[in-house]
This record gives sequence, structure tokens and C-alpha cells, in this order.
Amino acid sequence: MSETVEERVRKLISGIIDPHSGQDLVSAGALRGVGVSQGRVSIDIQLGYPALSWQSTLSSQVKAALEADAMIESAAVSVSCRVGAHRVQEGLTPMPNIRNVIAVASGKGGVGKSTVAANLALALRAEGASVGVLDADIYGPSQPRMLGLSGKPDTKDGNRIEPKLNHGIQVMSIGFLIEEDTPMIWRGPMVTQALQQLLSDTNWVDLDYLVIDLPPGTGDIQLTLCQRVPVSGAVIVTTPQDIALLDARKALKMFEKVNVPVLGIIENMSTHRCTHCGHEEHLFGEGGGQRMAEQYGVPLLGELPLDIRIREQADQGTPVVAALPDSEIASRYRTIARNSAARLSLQARNKSIQFPKIVIQNT
Repeated sequence: MSETVEERVRKLISGIIDPHSGQDLVSAGALRGVGVSQGRVSIDIQLGYPALSWQSTLSSQVKAALEADAMIESAAVSVSCRVGAHRVQEGLTPMPNIRNVIAVASGKGGVGKSTVAANLALALRAEGASVGVLDADIYGPSQPRMLGLSGKPDTKDGNRIEPKLNHGIQVMSIGFLIEEDTPMIWRGPMVTQALQQLLSDTNWVDLDYLVIDLPPGTGDIQLTLCQRVPVSGAVIVTTPQDIALLDARKALKMFEKVNVPVLGIIENMSTHRCTHCGHEEHLFGEGGGQRMAEQYGVPLLGELPLDIRIREQADQGTPVVAALPDSEIASRYRTIARNSAARLSLQARNKSIQFPKIVIQNT
């Protein structure tokens, strides 16, 4: 029996691998429709994650692959994105108006986790998603300064508080409720209760992703938060050096214990490039994040350099993704954002939340 045009189209598209999810477009469920009229075909591709900066590339790639085949005269390719809600830990109820919660964690302080969390949120926003940030580091909240926000949050009814807004994302932090130099001398139960209140008593508005900047470590506070907060997936931030990787492994195992999928590992401070001579070297070792990813069977979502601009822009309240959107560093963050969201899109859906959103379309 001869192969039909539609069968040929599906076969060709099944050979195109999405570099962000690691799956071909058919296996990932991205091929939503095929129309055939003699030798002309129309293709509808719908990604399960925001990919504004990649959609035209994908459209061109699919079009070229199809039109190179003798059975196909011409191809029209439509690419859109739709972010769905994904399953959380058993026994927990997803948050209203939040499709997915992504926890950003590190087993060790000082690896740049908060800076990565802020730029990851901004990169998801730049790719077309609606994004919020919850600063869960009660003892050292840094997101207000990094995201250029200050002052007490507003409330419309005296019970619930409004998130602060800047750079197109919604933000909540204990740092908005205390003075910047006031120490939080709280025990663990008080911290977890305060964070649950910040999460549930904030009027988040229709978020595709809420990025939670977890406090460093894997102690009682972190474990309790991961057991009580409905998390769809987690990313682990580490540096290449062995001492940081030891603690990053503990963070990964913590998420395994509470049945939270680890979307992958981000290696921060991978290399340093001299601003004077351009020489690049691995100050903290080389390949540690890749080895850890291979050891635990999770992807390496990306590598980030030790660059003075990342620190300077965060200190000034405009992280590098917002301040230098066309820079190579911002491009790396956007790739990491697409990789993280694509891996999450492969997880099981949560059918109890029914407010899907079309993020962007490219035809």
C-alpha cells in the first residue's frame, strides 16, 4: 500500500527533535493538526511551553523539511504555545490562578540561586509567559532589591495583599513587610507558616508560572515547604566545584523524597572571561554540572558565566535579562527558561485546573 501524503507528513515531523524537550514533535504531542489538499499541506504545531524567540526558527525548520520531500508541493506551518497546568505532589491542591509552581533550589548558599531565579522568571516572561516570583528566603530576602521593588504591598480588602509589579512580573517577598536591615529571628514553624501565608494570601493574577526562590539548604524549613507547597517541578542551581555539587545532590534527593520532578540542573559561574584580555577560564572546575546531570538522569538546562554585568544589573534592580535583552547572557537565560518549561510540559497534566492560555502564535 502506498504512503499517503498525511502519513508522509507525520513521518517527516516525527524526525524533527525539539532541542528543549529532547523529544520529537509527534511524541511530545506538539503536532495538533495536518491538512492536505493535493500536494499542499498545512501544519498546526502547538508547543506546551513559551518559546517566543524560537517559534519562527521551528516554523522554518518544519517548512523546509516538508518542502524538501517530493510528495509535498508546499507547506504552511503555524506554531503556537499553550501553557497547561501540571500535576503537583499527591494530597496537595494546586493554587488558584497559578498553573505551575517552579521551585529554584540549591543545597548551598552563595551559588547565585536568587540571581538565577530572578533572571529565569524574566526569561520566561520574555518568551511569552505570565510569571510571578515568590521570595521564600525569609532570613535573607533579596528579590525586592534585585527586581527594583520596595515599600509595603497594597491590600484592597484588608485580608489579601496585592503582588508588587516590575519588569512585567508579579512579586511577593517578606522583604516588603520588614525593613531591609531587620533580622528575622524566627524558628522553623514560624517561617513555614509565614511563607504559606505569603503564597496563599497574595492575589496572584493568572500566572503560567510562579517561580519560588527557596532558601539555600535542605533542612527542616526547605523540606516542610516542599511538602506543603504544590510544586510542579524544581530546578537545581550549582557551581562546577565539588563542594557545591555535594550539596546540590542533597537538594536533588530532597525533591525526590517529596515526589517533585527535578526538571534539570543549572550550572552557574561555569566560566569567567576577563574583561580586559578576553581570556576565558574555569575558575571553579569544569563539567561538574554535566556529570551530576548524567549521574542522576536529569538534563543540564544550561551553563551561565561568571560575569560582572550579572552582578551589577541585579544590584541595580534591573537583572541582566531585562537590562540587556539582546546580550549573549540574556540569550543563555532564555534558552534555560525554554528548556525548563519544555521539560515541565512533558509531565502529567493536572486536569483540575481548567484555564489554559494561548501565549503567542506565529504563522
